[in-house]
Amino acid sequence: MRAVVQRVSEASVVVDGETVGALDLPAGHLGLVALIGVTHDDTGEQAARLADKIWRLRILDTDDDGREQSASDVDAPILVISQFTLYANTAKGRRPSWNAAAPGPVAEPLVEQVVTALRDAGATVATGMFGAHMHVHLVNDGPVTLILDV
Repeated sequence: MRAVVQRVSEASVVVDGETVGALDLPAGHLGLVALIGVTHDDTGEQAARLADKIWRLRILDTDDDGREQSASDVDAPILVISQFTLYANTAKGRRPSWNAAAPGPVAEPLVEQVVTALRDAGATVATGMFGAHMHVHLVNDGPVTLILDV
């Protein structure tokens, strides 16, 4: 599994003109957007590890001692969005191949497992809509963008 995680000051997902997921962030607070890609041999165990890594990743504001904090430290919300394009192969030519991306029946339950694991850990999680054409709006803070592979 692969995730692109961004530290944000605001974020939302719109499908067909309607907001389907958004982070409710008070002014001055930060949250995370996690774009999740799934490949053919990914497992539920990897989904749980990815969720834990996202939840405990110390990329948010610093505490009084100057230590960066995680979403779990400050109860920051997380917007999770499935994104098969994270497994694009562009090695040949200019047209990406999507062969490494798992098909919907494989990927959707694993993305949902990431969401469930985050919620079970105590996270407030908003989501996009699997398989839909989504418009993702966000303000990246920093900018901070990390790629996670598990």
